[in-house]
Amino acid sequence: MVLAVDDLTLEFSGLRALTGVSMSVAAGALAALVGPNGAGKTCLLNCVGGFYAPTSGRIVFGDTAIQGQPSHRIAAHGIARTFQFVELFRGMTVLDNILLGRHRHMRAGVLAGALFWGRSRREEVRHRRRVEEIVELLELECFRKELVASLPFGVQKLVAIGRALAMEPTLLLLDEPSTRMNREEKENLARFLLRIKHELGMTMLWVEHDMELVGDLADTVTVLDFGQRIADGPPAVVLRDPRVIEAYLGRAGSREKGVG
Repeated sequence: MVLAVDDLTLEFSGLRALTGVSMSVAAGALAALVGPNGAGKTCLLNCVGGFYAPTSGRIVFGDTAIQGQPSHRIAAHGIARTFQFVELFRGMTVLDNILLGRHRHMRAGVLAGALFWGRSRREEVRHRRRVEEIVELLELECFRKELVASLPFGVQKLVAIGRALAMEPTLLLLDEPSTRMNREEKENLARFLLRIKHELGMTMLWVEHDMELVGDLADTVTVLDFGQRIADGPPAVVLRDPRVIEAYLGRAGSREKGVG
């Protein structure tokens, strides 16, 4: 098991965002985390990524308890994160944005880096080669030297995923990557998520609102509602659970519609 969340509770000044949430993510799995707006999905991701310290409970990554550790320590353990709203350097190129994801692997000192010789030069070549591999994986070749600010939003989302992949994480956290994408962009995203899973063997925890994508791609689905887990299991079972349908559509709609 790559990730285990056990009885996680998160409170802000008396307001409870998560209540006793437990879930796990197996190695190599594409695990979806879904729920209505305000259900606590991003809060859970923020606890795993070190942006929030949970009030109680445990988060175990591999064999290490990581709850409450700062985000830079979490990243050093091998967890990378993308955000719902693109957090890129808009005045930099696609290549340079992705190269920033290599920072935790860089070892050359300041002097060697400034002179660009010896170990620094060899390291730079190695990191740029890895960045080019990611560019090819995500089919960003035609954008590689473009400024991020000039790119369509869907392409910017892929650049953000590329930067996270450049960290070579064991676990990739994806916070609603399909937000504001059109159907064609979502189809491309689906294809790239499957590539990341099968070609890189990457384990992913994926927050998503598009239930069609979830039903097609996810290995497992965990559903939150009002900060509590209400369902967990294979998509074919979970997305037909009456509690899940009610959480998304309400009692009136559940008689005529299904989720996914």
